[in-house]
Amino acid sequence: MSSGIEQRTRMLEEALSAPHAVARQLAADQAAYTRLGEDLRAAPPTNLLTIARGSSDHAAHYLAYLVMAKLGHLVTSLPMSLITLYQSKIKCEGLVSLGFSQSGQSPDLVAPTRYFSEHGARTVAFVNAEGSPLAAAAGHVFPLHAGPEKSVAATKSYICQLVAGARVAAAWAEDSDMQAALQVLPTALEEAAKQDWSTAVNALKDADKLFVIGRGTSLPIALEAALKFKETCGIQAEAFSGAEVKHGPMALVDEGYPMLVFAPRGPAQAGLLALAEEMRGRGARVLLAAQAGTPGAELPLVTTGHEDLDPIAAVQSFYPMVEALARARGLNPDQPRHLNKVTKTH
Repeated sequence: MSSGIEQRTRMLEEALSAPHAVARQLAADQAAYTRLGEDLRAAPPTNLLTIARGSSDHAAHYLAYLVMAKLGHLVTSLPMSLITLYQSKIKCEGLVSLGFSQSGQSPDLVAPTRYFSEHGARTVAFVNAEGSPLAAAAGHVFPLHAGPEKSVAATKSYICQLVAGARVAAAWAEDSDMQAALQVLPTALEEAAKQDWSTAVNALKDADKLFVIGRGTSLPIALEAALKFKETCGIQAEAFSGAEVKHGPMALVDEGYPMLVFAPRGPAQAGLLALAEEMRGRGARVLLAAQAGTPGAELPLVTTGHEDLDPIAAVQSFYPMVEALARARGLNPDQPRHLNKVTKTH
């Protein structure tokens, strides 16, 4: 964000390093992604599920949406307690599980992956720690190549997870356009990191509540943004689909109610732009993130070589802003209350 940030927190340093981390990832493991795509085409799964929590779960949502939209396979997010608490005997024939984690340490990610591996499912892990228990439990391991992430609030590892998910979808669908766009994505991310989102810092400095809106491939970004508002800024932020927000949550919107709307290119954009205009008419303080030249957009979004990748550039622009917002509110984003870098749930 080109807003004169001088103090470099660990969170900001890692967020700004994401384009280089993505470039490292894209330079590695292409043969492995190609093999996975070939395997999925040769033996199409009867069931797919994702295994993840927190930011990693938001990245898993992005891959799930791409798979459902581009390949027509339904994807389920696994409630891990089915395995860890209820000892459910999930049928594994034709199953593909996709685990996402930065640390690969949490027992409730490892146990289901191990169970599925032991019962004949194809298991995949996208993990930053290659020597982790999750990596050991999975049949296919795709390193994120994000490098050590010390910030409690994940940034570069989340972006690398999004990229890994896009690589899987592109390899499976044999989408040469997306594959070509991925190769130049680091350049777009460098540009995205420089975008001026200081308007949002000024608008949200005193906020105590917030809606974050997306739809389609931008909904996982809205989910991630809402989490970051909570953990780094202490704002009670809720993420909604642009369609879902009209089914009850809109009753909360009154004069000045803050709302961040992610509206990158794609089939969902027109509806999100219309929603932003409607919410302004209801008195909401709408912060619209869209490409330059979009009427009403205050937060510029960089376009990539493929519209399905635009949400990755959007979150790259968001991270420096939310870090600056935390500091503007007198908080240290490197020391969010009650949180640790590795969370081990069961």
